[in-house]
Amino acid sequence: MNASSTVRTGTGPVRRPSEVWRLLESVHDPEIPVLSIVELGIVRYVALREDGRVEVGLTPTYSGCPATDVIRASVRDVLAKAGHADAVIREVLSPPWTSDWITEEGRRKLREFGIAPPADSVSSPRALLGSAAVACPRCGSTQTERVSEFGSTPCKAHYRCTSCLEPFDYFKCI
Repeated sequence: MNASSTVRTGTGPVRRPSEVWRLLESVHDPEIPVLSIVELGIVRYVALREDGRVEVGLTPTYSGCPATDVIRASVRDVLAKAGHADAVIREVLSPPWTSDWITEEGRRKLREFGIAPPADSVSSPRALLGSAAVACPRCGSTQTERVSEFGSTPCKAHYRCTSCLEPFDYFKCI
């Protein structure tokens, strides 16, 4: 039996991996509640094991992220409510999470929420230098300046738009 086949879990209904992915789309990041963990790109895989249990691989955004335990508990809770109380949740550390894994929908939601999404790909040399133009999520201007390397969380920097004068967080290119 492979990971994409339909199996009966020990405690719940028949499930396919696509149904589990839909369940995980309902789990939101506790620090950025407009993003699901799927949009954030931290769900690495969903598998249906030979023993019938659901297995989910999660990659934390960075080592020591305080939201990791909350996310893991939320995943466990949503799966248990769907009849998968015996689900296996694995922490996947390699490859490490990168902001490149944020989906386009996630980037759109960040902008609408007032957080500028990462301006470059991690593989871009500009990302290493931090020289990419950061667009203001409110007015779209790239006439912005960094106020602080650290914003409301370690994965964000604090910026100010010199066009509309509004402050905003920028989700760093990690």
